[in-house]
Amino acid sequence: MRTFQCERCGQTVFFENTRCEACGAHLGFDPIGLTMRAYEVDDAGAWTHLGSPAEKWRPCHNYITHQACNWMVAETDEEPMCVSCRHTDVIPDLTRLDSLMLWARMEAAKRRLFYTLLALKLPIPSRAEAPENGLVFHFKEQLSPEEPVMTGHASGLITVNLAEADDVIREATRRDMGEPYRTLLGHFRHEIGHFYWDQLVAGTAWEARVTAAFGDAQQDYAEALKRHYEQGPPADWAARFISSYAASHPWEDWAETWAHYLHISDALDTAAHWHVGFLAPKGEHSPAPEVLPGQEPTHSFRRRLAVEWLPLARFLNSMGRSLGQGDLYPFTMPDPVLDKLCLVHEIVTQRASDDAPPAA
Repeated sequence: MRTFQCERCGQTVFFENTRCEACGAHLGFDPIGLTMRAYEVDDAGAWTHLGSPAEKWRPCHNYITHQACNWMVAETDEEPMCVSCRHTDVIPDLTRLDSLMLWARMEAAKRRLFYTLLALKLPIPSRAEAPENGLVFHFKEQLSPEEPVMTGHASGLITVNLAEADDVIREATRRDMGEPYRTLLGHFRHEIGHFYWDQLVAGTAWEARVTAAFGDAQQDYAEALKRHYEQGPPADWAARFISSYAASHPWEDWAETWAHYLHISDALDTAAHWHVGFLAPKGEHSPAPEVLPGQEPTHSFRRRLAVEWLPLARFLNSMGRSLGQGDLYPFTMPDPVLDKLCLVHEIVTQRASDDAPPAA
């Protein structure tokens, strides 16, 4: 995630900000330019863009009604919601204060997801554009044990249990499940991976290569998960998968790898905008990459992982321990995982450039 500056005074502002603390300008995120804009708001509620007054914008409906969004909508857009909020179709009862707070956290995490998807130029078809498999989110509250809400994906529908936005409940679940890492944003990145399997892999020229790397997705999914939860992962899972859950089925391996690709993309973007250089422990030498971040050809992405990401991950873990938080990125990357990440990168960059995929 990049940093931003207030268009009126130049103060550094952040992705979630709604006002500039230095000059008081109203702030709104422009999802087309992927940047923060500054506005004046008159007594009638009209928003005037300070950078280019001729550009007409209005705040997302959730910005005005609940202060649960800070994204803007072009005046020519007939939708009242921003490009992120309009993909949410089911929300909890917002008259309950706790539900409102948890829903707002859900939308905040989803906007971070959408920022990355827009930056990578990935398709985000809505249900209106693709009724059978367009992307839509249901944020559901479990009201009784007899009616469980399961987080998951089905044909473009991503359901997330509202309790995942509760830090206490999510941490207890992480501990009970024996997971090293569980975050709300991580859930979104994982589930959107299932969506992009359908969008970018299934039935395309990529499917044979993905099958060779991740395994045959036609094996029985329910049976594979049942076996995983009853027997656990194979003894050598750490040598071949990014997580133990990734070893349960090729679909889950893809979704876990996809989630980490988004983790890495966003973290490297953040490091670049904070001018974090190439890291190495004292006494070691970390060579500069041949190309600038974001400009590398597909074949050099593996080197970028080795030169930029792995040292950064080690630094983040060391910093987390120094602050008493433990490892911030508690994962290792053996060669098979690096191979899978490179394949995901190849598919994403091909989609962004609209080049034809190579033959299987």
